[in-house]
Amino acid sequence: MPKTHEIRLDRRKVLRDEPATGHNRWHPDIAPVLRCAPGDRVVFEMRDALDAQFGPEAGPDAVSSVDLNLVHPLTGPVFVEGAEPGDLLEVRILELEPDPYGFSAQIPGFGFLRDEFPDPFLVQWTIADGVATSEQIPRATIPGAPFPGIVGLAPSRELLERIVRREQADLERGGAVTPPDAAGAVPTDPEIASEALRTIAPHEVGGNIDIKHLTAGSSLFLPVSAPGALLSAGDAHFAQGDGEACGTAIEMGGTLHVEVHLHKGRARDRSVVAPQFAGERLAALPGRYAATTGLSVTGAGESRAEDLGLAARNALLAMIDHLGSEYGYSRQQAYALCSVAVDLQVSQVVDVPNFIVSAVLPLAIFDDA
Repeated sequence: MPKTHEIRLDRRKVLRDEPATGHNRWHPDIAPVLRCAPGDRVVFEMRDALDAQFGPEAGPDAVSSVDLNLVHPLTGPVFVEGAEPGDLLEVRILELEPDPYGFSAQIPGFGFLRDEFPDPFLVQWTIADGVATSEQIPRATIPGAPFPGIVGLAPSRELLERIVRREQADLERGGAVTPPDAAGAVPTDPEIASEALRTIAPHEVGGNIDIKHLTAGSSLFLPVSAPGALLSAGDAHFAQGDGEACGTAIEMGGTLHVEVHLHKGRARDRSVVAPQFAGERLAALPGRYAATTGLSVTGAGESRAEDLGLAARNALLAMIDHLGSEYGYSRQQAYALCSVAVDLQVSQVVDVPNFIVSAVLPLAIFDDA
């Protein structure tokens, strides 16, 4: 008979004070917290993404001094009996119970538009009755669609080494990369902490994928890399716009309920090398909307053929301007709203040289819509 397993936390403690419940790095040698069989259910209590560095009384000064070495405190790992490399692990999302407090932060040096927004900014959200509201963004009510930003498996040692090599090469080319760093790592074992992957980037086995459609009723499929799969979860979001533009959604703690299934050999047989997901329907826009678009053309009028990132940037900047001129929000308020409610959508990638990305704003979030 399938069983239900629970990983419960002491909410008065941060991860480093309760290391037996989780980790904030990816490594195949991190010991499992529990074991389950395919078909079992697992309940993950989860800390917020910044491990309680913010709270209802925090202000912008807390954002300026945030320690990014502490992200993300994950719950797990869970060893799945019989899971082997080449298998496909299905994680069915049953429910994510939200905590009553959330935040959105603009951290200097972090986020898609970090060059445009160098100053710290913090939004405190009250979560109740299925919506989030904030004194920092008046007149906006954000409907909840809770999902885990991180669901992932441990990489095998071979995959870990391959990821470290390729990301180091990217770092040497000037790319934005967070390489292994033992500072703040849990577990603290130096042999693990010094070589483990940070949790900020997603990888082939999942991780920080931030897919807003992984709400209750959806399934996430992850290719197994290490024996036992070693499943972990964290980074609970109450709501998020596609793109999570400023680097945070409505971040919160929460309790995730999943059901785990194993498809033997399917990743190998079907050449599944990255996460896949499915569900009854994608998260839909609630009624009327407004949208801006961006082309792959610089502000100076220089064409950057087939540059999807530039098109997304232009669409987002146009939406920030729209929210300012139409609703009177400051640029930082608008940037935060984009991160929690605006969806970046690829409209076309065939009409070369100019790709088009649209930034879609659901008008139902406004009290007077």
